[in-house]
Amino acid sequence: MSPTPQTTLVAPVTGEVIPLADVADPVFSSGALGEGYGVKPSGEGAVHVVAPVTGEVTMVAGTGHALGFVADDGLEVLLHLGVDTVELEGRPFALTPKTGDHVSAGDDLGTMDLAQVVGAGKDTTAIVAVTNSAKEVASTELSAGAVEAGAQAAVLTRAQRRSAVAAAAGGTDMAIAGSGAVSDPGKASADDGLTGFDATARDIIAGIGGAGNVNNVIHCITRVRFYLKDDTIPDDAAVADIDGVIDVARAGGQYQVVIGPDVNDVYDAVVKQLPAKAGDEDDAAAAAPKERPTSAWGWVKYGFSELIGVITGSMIPVIGVLAASGILKGILALLTQFDVVSTGTSTYTLIAAMADSMFYFLPIIIGFTSARRLGADPIIVAIIGGVLAYPSVVQMANPDADGYKVVATVGRTVFNADFFGIPVSLPQGNAYAYSIFPIIVAAWLASKIEPWLKKHIPAVVRMIFAPLLEIFIVSTLVLVIFGPIVMTISGGIAAAISWILSLSYPIAGLFIGAFYQCLVIFGLHWAVIPIISQQISDPGYSPLNAIVSASMIAQGGGALALWIKAKSPKITRMAGPATISALCGVTEPAMYGLNLKYGRVFITSSIGGAVGGLLTGLFHVNMWGFTGGLVGFPSFVNPAGIDGSFTGFWIASLVTLAVSFTCTYFFGFKESDFDNEKKVEKVRLGNREPAAG
Repeated sequence: MSPTPQTTLVAPVTGEVIPLADVADPVFSSGALGEGYGVKPSGEGAVHVVAPVTGEVTMVAGTGHALGFVADDGLEVLLHLGVDTVELEGRPFALTPKTGDHVSAGDDLGTMDLAQVVGAGKDTTAIVAVTNSAKEVASTELSAGAVEAGAQAAVLTRAQRRSAVAAAAGGTDMAIAGSGAVSDPGKASADDGLTGFDATARDIIAGIGGAGNVNNVIHCITRVRFYLKDDTIPDDAAVADIDGVIDVARAGGQYQVVIGPDVNDVYDAVVKQLPAKAGDEDDAAAAAPKERPTSAWGWVKYGFSELIGVITGSMIPVIGVLAASGILKGILALLTQFDVVSTGTSTYTLIAAMADSMFYFLPIIIGFTSARRLGADPIIVAIIGGVLAYPSVVQMANPDADGYKVVATVGRTVFNADFFGIPVSLPQGNAYAYSIFPIIVAAWLASKIEPWLKKHIPAVVRMIFAPLLEIFIVSTLVLVIFGPIVMTISGGIAAAISWILSLSYPIAGLFIGAFYQCLVIFGLHWAVIPIISQQISDPGYSPLNAIVSASMIAQGGGALALWIKAKSPKITRMAGPATISALCGVTEPAMYGLNLKYGRVFITSSIGGAVGGLLTGLFHVNMWGFTGGLVGFPSFVNPAGIDGSFTGFWIASLVTLAVSFTCTYFFGFKESDFDNEKKVEKVRLGNREPAAG
């Protein structure tokens, strides 16, 4: 008789192994998702996470808090980092695997920031569950006490017999331990014609009090998570008894319906049967309860965090398009410079429209994205953005335009229009079109006014009069009050930066090039975007963005040195893509995956950034587009003709790359550093720097 096969699972983090029953989550601790164990992490800050099993990565949660594996021997393993950490929107997690990757037990997967998890009031336990253990596992023996990441945590004795389906498919039938609730897509549960996931969704919605009781719904790796208006309505036992439901849990202000592997299908079916806004993940933050500060300094930090969050949420959907538009502007300048396309021709005009439309109509686009982030009606706020970019309003902003005159002046403020006799100061040129702050303020105002209008306007006329009043009220407030205030502040900041650059562009470049990437670590680089955008609007180019571009190339130079010199296969696998990414203007993979973690690489790379910034200043390099790094070279072409900025860009960039590479290659690290990694504490509020587009 052949010996009973066994499988060893390792600890995903360094810490204390605990039985699954002791995990502070009723779904996991009950065994509903299968047998397994938890590991309470030790240490502080960012801890490294490793693969618990050898096999293929089959799932990576969008929020980074969970991964799924199919082991080489057929086990299906779920790694869940922390309890209810899906609510943290990925901020504590920096994981590198992608779906389809093959990993070995103990391979580095990235980091989990314990401080952020604890600061959010969440449990940090890393949970490992074998989701097909009902068919595959006979017993589980846990290691006792503390273990290192990658060390043995559990030995599973395998079941003697496996189902024919599992045997044929390599164990990928994804049965859920103890649930008896794997959804049958062809099974109807009522007479309304709905079957499978649609029927499960219908029964869940009915069980929680109907669609009218749902404020919002999101999902994680195993659960559909509802924010309910009245959480006393649902009958937990009845909902848990629905075909396709494993269990029910209540935590963090959510009503959590545990589905298991079919969660995506059930979630999609739920969203189809709810009002459209209920399934909008952009509104999840608004629906989730937030802990309020208790001190004045706490409110300052809270307000700043919320502002950065709004900027990030508003800009991330369009930052790639901004980059593409900037590159297209540079290409058009090159085509014009080499007489491929002539100004004034229809070809030039059409390409210019493609390149400039994103910038010209920026208030409309950011109005849409910021409204989604703040919970206002995106269409209405986009229309308000259209008011700010309306050609007649832009013309009115010029005091010398035919038909308009200066109404009044107060100090340096020019009032060049009036509204029912009230003096209005419109920014000269097309400044509203290049600034994101006025339209974000408009979105915030709309999010406050909109609910009041809906509450007080009778339903029979609400569809017409609510948007009518909202557009009029918010547009008036922005044009008359908030817009001028915001433009004065942002203009002052831009003027201050321009003044510093004018005092000594080289010295400013030296310091900004050296320290700019420190802003990226904390996500504060998003606050720079409006300043760069304002500079591109007036005077039409951005010296600040040119310095930022050099700092990106510097981080790529550090990663390149690791790629070439390091002997560790793990490091070289990470360094290659990270180098390419940084040279294309996205430095986070290089910084978080390598430069901040090993030896002095971030410092030696920043030395290259300082040199690059200094040279950028010495050559007076300007940037007419948004995209930085080597791939952004068209952004350094002056539309009036190639000048010293283009050649200065290449000189500064190549010297930056050489200095960063050389300093890192000879002084930045030793092979022993890869065995003693530094812990990287990261506050991740965005994915790209301004010049990255």
